Amino acid sequence: MNYPLDTSAEKSAVHLTQQGPEGIRFDFNDGCRVYLPSGNWHVTLRDLDTHTILFSEDITSGYVQSSKRYYVRFRIEIKKHDQEFFVHEMNLKRKPVLISMRQGGIGDHLAWFGHVAEFARKHECHLTCIVRPDVVELLQPKYPEINMVSSEVEVDGVYYAKYKVLIFYNDLSHSHSPVDYREAGLEGNAALILGLSKISRRPEICIMDGGRPLAEPYVCIATQATSQNKYWNNPYGWLETVRFLKKNGYRVICIDKNRVSGQSTIWNHIPYGAEDFTGALPLSERARWIQHAEFFIGLSSGLSWLAWAVGVPIVLISGFTRPDNEFQTPYRVINWNACNGCSNDIRCQLDPADYFWCPRQRNTERQFECTKLISSQQVIETIQNIPDFVGISE
Repeated sequence: MNYPLDTSAEKSAVHLTQQGPEGIRFDFNDGCRVYLPSGNWHVTLRDLDTHTILFSEDITSGYVQSSKRYYVRFRIEIKKHDQEFFVHEMNLKRKPVLISMRQGGIGDHLAWFGHVAEFARKHECHLTCIVRPDVVELLQPKYPEINMVSSEVEVDGVYYAKYKVLIFYNDLSHSHSPVDYREAGLEGNAALILGLSKISRRPEICIMDGGRPLAEPYVCIATQATSQNKYWNNPYGWLETVRFLKKNGYRVICIDKNRVSGQSTIWNHIPYGAEDFTGALPLSERARWIQHAEFFIGLSSGLSWLAWAVGVPIVLISGFTRPDNEFQTPYRVINWNACNGCSNDIRCQLDPADYFWCPRQRNTERQFECTKLISSQQVIETIQNIPDFVGISE
């Protein structure tokens, strides 16, 4: 199989960070890239792990770049006048490597970073990672061997290899990830981009000092999200669940950033009866509250991934995603009898700019039925299955 050849005059040797003989330059900064000056060359690119020839072609001069931009252990073979001239096998050990995931959300970062850390450990590379500013203080102290920065401007140095761990939409040729993100799940997407086994890797995080914030038993809830399909759209769901928890002796603490969020004619408010601890607090402080909670109830959103990183029992309510999209929890709530799983359906292309995205039922009475039809009774029965739940006998 041949990768496309780019001989554009705009592509020059100065863009490539590694130097070979006689003006040959190469690197692995956006796939495998090779620049060849004028001459009688033959270039072969191989995947060392699958023993596959990926590209093999005569070239007089120009620029070769692989179509695959995720981790592949490449071997570059260059012949001059049909004689072996230069061979290089990619090896990241002690090499400067950059991974960018800055555009992802909080949940994305927490889902992905355990795989980033495993990548650094496995390859023994000098890794720099571009992350959101609000997760630097959460992760950096636990991973001093990884240099974390928050923007391209802060990236300093010449890199042997670069990778992007992100959600790639419309990647029909699988150039950026070997498996469609909808099939891989959020964690699996990162693992596969980085060439790792598709298992769960929970990151370590910093939790703010201060100990238990409340003397009484309490439950943390997070009810807000970045799009309406992520909400628990049953209008009685939170109301009845909060009432149940309080009746059974728990304080219910809402730790969302915003007490009201939405767009256009739909606005979502903090559940009636929950205590308002909303606000733009550091994630490490949110982690402290979650750590000492009896359990956490949330949606397919960032604070649920934070609770997963903390390690408390999690009741996760979602219908637009399948359970294998998120982390494993025995308290996952979905109604299989309703329309569900559009986010992980390869027939449905997510539009991240559409706050009301509902590809199958939009503008019908069934819009967002995936969570409208998740009853409070189903959630309450799931809560009662948590081993440490202490209910009041009727």
